[in-house]
Amino acid sequence: MSKDYETPEKTRERLRQEELKNNPFGHMKDGIDRAQYGSLVDLVGSLGWKGTLVLIIVIIVGLVVAQYF
Repeated sequence: MSKDYETPEKTRERLRQEELKNNPFGHMKDGIDRAQYGSLVDLVGSLGWKGTLVLIIVIIVGLVVAQYF
């Protein structure tokens, strides 16, 4: 699809994805803020696979610690 025929919605999404590729961890706060009002897809999409892995590990460690206290 040519850029001339992109809808504004697709253009915004393409620009957002390019920005996330350039600075994935700089947008972690934006992803967390969006997750409060948006969906889990926005959070995971902004964190990337490394950030999502860290988030899952923190949740698992938190659950293990909470089980013992």
